[in-house]
Amino acid sequence: MTTVLIATRSRGKQREIREIFRPSGYELVFPDDVGLSEQVEEEALEDAETFEGNARRKAEYFVRRSGLPTAAEDSGIEVFSLGGLPGVRSRRLAALAADQDAANNAELLRKLRGAPPERRRARYRSVIVFVQHPGAVPQVFEGACTGTILQEPRGKGGFGYDPLFLSDELGKSFGEASPEEKHAVSHRGRALRAFANWLACTPRV
Repeated sequence: MTTVLIATRSRGKQREIREIFRPSGYELVFPDDVGLSEQVEEEALEDAETFEGNARRKAEYFVRRSGLPTAAEDSGIEVFSLGGLPGVRSRRLAALAADQDAANNAELLRKLRGAPPERRRARYRSVIVFVQHPGAVPQVFEGACTGTILQEPRGKGGFGYDPLFLSDELGKSFGEASPEEKHAVSHRGRALRAFANWLACTPRV
């Protein structure tokens, strides 16, 4: 079985990626699993202006450190009436807080206070960059899903902005959805399945 390093330290992302990727036949490991302790320079890896830029920087950094085939993902929510914000700043929309997800959700609701449904339209986007070895040409995979930002959180599932995101396809928030429901239509689920399908058609790395 071939091992792929997934360059994220987010526990929420690790859980979802393991669940979605399980049928692929690849063994997934994360930085801590292979002894890659967190370094201060990692904070600067997500300073690009696009999801692809952030994912590429993370993938190239971790493939150099590990020597393993490496995939990195960057994702976020884009509110159309806010010009695509918070976008790549989704993880850091609000000031640092003990409960960052709650702080980010509160800040997004503040920005949309009083906005009608048509101005609350949004999409989640996920971009995955895979680098087979240092210096290899990156492979890029993307997924997206659309919905509406609710006026208050619904549900306790998922993470990030999930309780605020009313999925067009599910008719419920990602916070209310089961993991299986969410993975079937989510941005991350779609990007990961595109990546897994590419791996299945590519000689084993």
